[in-house]
Amino acid sequence: MRNVEFKAELRDPQVARAVARSIGGKLVGTIEQTDTYYRVLTGRLKKREAVVDGEAEPVEYIHYERDNRTLPRISSFQILSEAEFRERFGTLPLPEWLTVRKQREVYLVGHARIHLDRVEHLGSFIEFEALVTRDHNVARAHETVAKLRADFGPVMGEALSGSYSDLLAQHAETPDPLAGSGS
Repeated sequence: MRNVEFKAELRDPQVARAVARSIGGKLVGTIEQTDTYYRVLTGRLKKREAVVDGEAEPVEYIHYERDNRTLPRISSFQILSEAEFRERFGTLPLPEWLTVRKQREVYLVGHARIHLDRVEHLGSFIEFEALVTRDHNVARAHETVAKLRADFGPVMGEALSGSYSDLLAQHAETPDPLAGSGS
């Protein structure tokens, strides 16, 4: 499967919720997600554990490939069940890279998903995903994302080129300027 996606900092979640409703967005729900990333040879692989309204969802494994860039980009992905994951990657534990925890509000508008994310240790972000289908080709998916970017322009900050895992890894590598200063 493929989608066109775009991610940016979110300046004002309350205004973003109002914009989502004003363009016909339907709130699907709020999800607590824990994504554990593994080190793999190609692409990215994460185990997603999700809780919706206090109920745990089945664990999913998501293997994806995409370019890191700030412009809308195509992501190719597969969602695997536990059995499909074991069949493809084996039964031995894979080396873990890091874990991303977030609270995600999901809105649906046509072929697009709008995510208002609060990521532990990082802050608030907005993400648009327009699914590529037979009836909604790549060009139309790009148009959908472009319209959403225009609609949400006032609440968006800097565009992100990578994933939350990249940001979290950078955050972990950045030394605290006050550490060891004695203050």
